[in-house]
Amino acid sequence: MRGEKFHGRVANEGRECEKPGCGEEGEFRAPGRVRPGFDGPGEWRWFCLDHVREFNAGYDWFAGMSAEEIYAAQSPAAGWASETRAFRADGGVAGMPRWADFADPLDAIGARAQDMRKRARNRQETAQAESQRMSPLERAALETMGLTSSDDRKQLRRRYSELVRRYHPDRNGGDRSHEGRLQRVVEAYQLLRRAESFG
Repeated sequence: MRGEKFHGRVANEGRECEKPGCGEEGEFRAPGRVRPGFDGPGEWRWFCLDHVREFNAGYDWFAGMSAEEIYAAQSPAAGWASETRAFRADGGVAGMPRWADFADPLDAIGARAQDMRKRARNRQETAQAESQRMSPLERAALETMGLTSSDDRKQLRRRYSELVRRYHPDRNGGDRSHEGRLQRVVEAYQLLRRAESFG
């Protein structure tokens, strides 16, 4: 490994090593006296390679912590109950289980997956019920328009206007190759706007 390829080296911007009496460049950062936290990113100390190694060898991440805090920090689930956006009590999405309600991450993932499967089943059952409510001609008209049974008449008018602009020769530069498609769109629109089962 070449000497200039050390991980963590930061291009020098005129910094000197902070070790008293060392005149080398300070290219490696180490935690400063102010730790990162709510008030900002904290401070860095800058050392040369030899002195950052010396600093790291004597650095105690657990300094100032009680035995309980050290034990909690070493737990495999450390940080799981943190108040980040995903963990906050209001972090539940559309009624899904909240991450903060679980002590074990795998339980939370399982609950979310189960809830998602339940929602997918409900959507499928709703779609089946709606499709049975419509006639085969109405379902084909929806497909022609590129709509679903959950769309309303306002969306139908908007989609019709969009498709007419796309396929009508007066609006698409005189291209008459889409006249058959335009005719099907007009027929589908006329059928759906009168359909009691739609919108």
